[in-house]
Amino acid sequence: MDWFSQTLLSHSAIQAVIIICLICAIGLLLAKLRLRGISLGVTYVFFIGILAGALGNYFVPDKPLIDPNMLDYAESFGLVIFVYALGLQVGPGFFSAFRKGGTQLNMLSFGVVAVGTLMAMTFFWTGHFSLSEMMGILCGATTNTPALGAAQQALKHLGLNADASTAALACAVTYPLGLIGVIFALMLAQRPLKRIEPEQTKNDAEDEAFIASFEVLNPAIFGLTIAEVAQMDNNLFTVTRLWREGKVLLPQNDTVLQEGDRLLLITQENELKSLTVFFGKRDTTDWNKNDIDWNAIDSHLISERILITKPNINGKKLSSLNLRTRYGVNVSRVKRGDIQLVARPGLILRVGDRLTVVGQKDAIKRVSAELGNTVKTLDEPNMVAIFIGIVLGLLLGCVPLFPGMSYPVRLGLAGGPIVMGILIGAFGPRIHMVTYTTSSANLILRSLGLSMYLGCLGLDAGRDFLSVVMQPQALFWVLIALLITFVPIWIFAFVGVRFSKRNYATTAGMLCGAMANPIALSYVNDTTKGDKASIAYATVYPLAMFLRVIIAQIIVIMSC
Repeated sequence: MDWFSQTLLSHSAIQAVIIICLICAIGLLLAKLRLRGISLGVTYVFFIGILAGALGNYFVPDKPLIDPNMLDYAESFGLVIFVYALGLQVGPGFFSAFRKGGTQLNMLSFGVVAVGTLMAMTFFWTGHFSLSEMMGILCGATTNTPALGAAQQALKHLGLNADASTAALACAVTYPLGLIGVIFALMLAQRPLKRIEPEQTKNDAEDEAFIASFEVLNPAIFGLTIAEVAQMDNNLFTVTRLWREGKVLLPQNDTVLQEGDRLLLITQENELKSLTVFFGKRDTTDWNKNDIDWNAIDSHLISERILITKPNINGKKLSSLNLRTRYGVNVSRVKRGDIQLVARPGLILRVGDRLTVVGQKDAIKRVSAELGNTVKTLDEPNMVAIFIGIVLGLLLGCVPLFPGMSYPVRLGLAGGPIVMGILIGAFGPRIHMVTYTTSSANLILRSLGLSMYLGCLGLDAGRDFLSVVMQPQALFWVLIALLITFVPIWIFAFVGVRFSKRNYATTAGMLCGAMANPIALSYVNDTTKGDKASIAYATVYPLAMFLRVIIAQIIVIMSC
């Protein structure tokens, strides 16, 4: 068995991969355990990493468990994969979310950053903690290693190398509590927030398509074409069917509306009241049930979902395809991921979108051939775009934001890839860049990257964790870190839900982004529906991280 012990104990690439994979596997197995329906999820990987690091240091004190260079590489690569895949996931909805309240979310996250920093400086001004200790505690409580790196660089630049080591030690002790502290703070706040959550936000679906039917009773629109009516009203809607004298018609832009016509519309739920006033009357039929047989509504028209798989369609506007004019069909809605979008003319199409098309059977076949509709084509993600995006993200993270400074601020290893992922996910189709990945492929990338990152982070912190925790001073570090973690979260969780009228998922995602805590985001995603938390996280994360990095350097410069 010499080969076995040599493989596990001798530093090599194989040994590093085996140990990291074992840590991830054990942690993910424990993640399935639930206490009263609650699980810490992938956080267990971090704890198993700490345990492995502590045991390795106990049995072999003078030798790290795995090669430090391998550990640093695996930790960095895992983080890059996670944040880039997260950026790709939320990129398509990032800028629309920013227009619909992203500025407000960033102001809330700025408040989280400001309150936490002010609390840390208040404790420093009392004289009980040194500046280096307080910077380490602040970075650990907010799980922000780029800010720690920036603070250490500033301290070393001022010749305070010992203080830089103290900051790293304080961060190592408080970092695990910062990771899980956000989760526990959200656990304790979830029920109270749900009780005060405004009713209109609980099923918030501003972007999603809603199906409704209306009867034309408004004399002001009698005799007008559908195109003229659409220009008169500012509401977003698409007319997909028209009932007249017991017959079903496929409406065109030049179809003239008559009194008593019944229209089937695709719109957004928040437009219903104004559309009811505009058309005259809304009927009570619920068209949003999953069990509706659309092809049974009329005999000569069928409804079919067509998958876009041809790259040449990627990045084109729906109106540029002229499907209604060329084939006599209507596109009623577009499904992108788990979201149903209204098929507005200016909607930019992406590979992977599913178009609901209404029309004659032969016409729909021709539309299907033009768009592709070949599921097998999407089985393989565009890996070239993924690797190029990661390279561009890393380069972006290395660009000095303020070149004139002696130690310029950078977005770093986490900030650059997530910003690039967002940009490519949002604007890639506009330059006909196929960035589509299936939901399962994106989830695998995110899970793999986060597990690697946390396992390696735990290994790194576990080596000195037990010895440092036993020191009396460490207890005060932990208590202060818990306050810096809990207080800003509770304050702005209440402000976000009560005063900013945000739902719990969006507020929680914003808080996770402001605290730079991907583990807490994973917990929120497990306990809420949809991508609202992830979109809010990505909306505030770049600015919040940037602020923390700059503030860390400014505090050191101003206080020394």
